[in-house]
Amino acid sequence: MFWILNSESCILALMSIWHKKFTIEDAEKSRKGTMVDHLGMEFTEIGDDFLTAKMPVDYRTLQPYGIMHGGASCALAETVGSIAANYCLDPKKNRAVGVEINTSHLKMVRSGYVYGTAKPLHLGRSTQVWEIHINDDAGNLISVSRLRMAVLDV
Repeated sequence: MFWILNSESCILALMSIWHKKFTIEDAEKSRKGTMVDHLGMEFTEIGDDFLTAKMPVDYRTLQPYGIMHGGASCALAETVGSIAANYCLDPKKNRAVGVEINTSHLKMVRSGYVYGTAKPLHLGRSTQVWEIHINDDAGNLISVSRLRMAVLDV
């Protein structure tokens, strides 16, 4: 939820960033038959200003050294950021597509799940910028991504 101070220094809560209310089941529909499905990603939580998905660290997402592949981190980040970006838009008018992703890998992970949480930094008419934090089962920060989306007319 977003908070602002009004002229009397009272804290006011602003509305959700989403164009319309959606559910985990709605987000899950977008993954069927895609790389997202192949990598085992699942959407887990929706807040007023964030979306979270999890991904297993297993044979599908490991690199030869037995740690999670950096590309898998990027795939999770772009997935959760892209889905979130599109739920901020009226699908009859616009669609968001990824233009650029930058990921900093901070810690290794060998097993379990990782959780990607996307929050907007900028929601403009022609671009959006999202920050995605990926954490392991213990809550350790594994990577941080910044995703830039182009907002296109349908």
